[in-house]
Amino acid sequence: MEKIKLSETLQVSRIVLGLWRLSEWNMEKEEILHLMEECKELGITTFDHADIYGDYTCEALFGEALALKPALRRDIQIITKCGIKLVSKNRPDHKIKYYDTSKKHIIHSVENSLRNFRTDYIDLLLIHRPDPLMNPAEVAEAFAQLKAEGKVLDFGVSNFSPSQFHLLNSYLNFPLVTNQVELSVSNLSQFVNGCIEQCQERNIPPMAWSPLAGGEIFYSENKKEVRLRETLHKIKGELNIDSIDQVMYAWLLNHPANIIPIVGSGKVSRIRKAVDALNIHMTREQWFEVWQSSVGKEVD
Repeated sequence: MEKIKLSETLQVSRIVLGLWRLSEWNMEKEEILHLMEECKELGITTFDHADIYGDYTCEALFGEALALKPALRRDIQIITKCGIKLVSKNRPDHKIKYYDTSKKHIIHSVENSLRNFRTDYIDLLLIHRPDPLMNPAEVAEAFAQLKAEGKVLDFGVSNFSPSQFHLLNSYLNFPLVTNQVELSVSNLSQFVNGCIEQCQERNIPPMAWSPLAGGEIFYSENKKEVRLRETLHKIKGELNIDSIDQVMYAWLLNHPANIIPIVGSGKVSRIRKAVDALNIHMTREQWFEVWQSSVGKEVD
């Protein structure tokens, strides 16, 4: 599988496995390790986490599996996020859900993640959500310290607008390497708010979470989803492929911004569909058919 270069120190697989629901998959650590190895065989070497996933449990579940085969760490890339504080039995001192991008919290969160993953470095750390109280100078100090200590190799953001991205990036001595955003055939907001253009301008591959639109296209009877589903089935037939999720992945992969889809499934058969989509070429006309179905009208 093609690798995408994010920096001089980091390359990620063109498809990333998202572990948001890892705790819901009810896997033993041996099964998680097996999933990681199967992903590696498919060419997927990059795994996306956040400290809060699974009510603060998913990182440790992954780390327990990785401990069964420590040598695998050299062959994979770990992404994780911080900055959201959840009300949780696992964080009894949190009284409300809020954002914390203070230097103290970022460093504390990374230390926790390192212990959870049973590793001494994280490949890529993202600020999970824009924080209205974010002090970019303080975030920059935290990032610089973590990089100097070798605890985090590279940094990015998630769900940031172009102006929020620019603000934080302007305080750093090294560039942010990605913006992980919600992006799918059903959610075109990043194409119209300047995010994708900014990524292309800076040669920063964006990461797409929820690339299958949360699955709603498969079952929803809303007009938009029905319209999209019909178009996706039409194009699926034209391309002679198995499923509309392959069309949805291909729609992202065929964009010149080097969009990196994050696949949120623990089933190898579903993961393989995303990998197979790497070989699907859509015509420009087919790509715009999907766009038209999403917005409900022809382009101007």
